[in-house]
Amino acid sequence: MVLLEFSIAPAGKGTSVSPFVARALDIIDKSGLPYQLTPMGTILEGEWDEAMAVVTACYQALRADCERIGVNIKIDARAGTGGRLKSKIESVQKKVGRKLSI
Repeated sequence: MVLLEFSIAPAGKGTSVSPFVARALDIIDKSGLPYQLTPMGTILEGEWDEAMAVVTACYQALRADCERIGVNIKIDARAGTGGRLKSKIESVQKKVGRKLSI
């Protein structure tokens, strides 16, 4: 099981790339994988091949009309079950002793 955090955006498309980010988020949402949107990227949870397939689909969707695309990926692979999108946050909050702003 992996947690995969990534951001994807085209270069040379102006100061706002939100239409391209929205295109990627539509693919992510339709993938069925658990995910968490953040202001700087998106975190997916799933098996390696599933998560990488979503990144590839997002890349292919932008590639259709973008000559240059930047993709940043960070992966935490760990054997075991899912649910870490929430459990990792809950674990830290428990150690701090309160809910944190997330």
